[in-house]
Amino acid sequence: MKQKDNINLMNLAPRCRATSKRTGMLCKAPAVRGHKVCRFHGAGGGAPSGKRNGNYRHGCRTKEALAEVASINEMVREYRKEVESL
Repeated sequence: MKQKDNINLMNLAPRCRATSKRTGMLCKAPAVRGHKVCRFHGAGGGAPSGKRNGNYRHGCRTKEALAEVASINEMVREYRKEVESL
């Protein structure tokens, strides 16, 4: 009886929204809770961030470093506008 209930719950689960390149049909696997796609199509996947990632080298391309560079560039653009307006 317990196994039948589990199968019914899986059948009622929302389906993966990923489509096949070849056929254009939707994937029929159940979507992971809180995601629109199944585990095969990337729900909750990805490598860990920062030093926990095996490809981490020195930190020049981390989100924090890139955000800092972007803010500095924005300040430089504002400064140049101020100088040009004088």
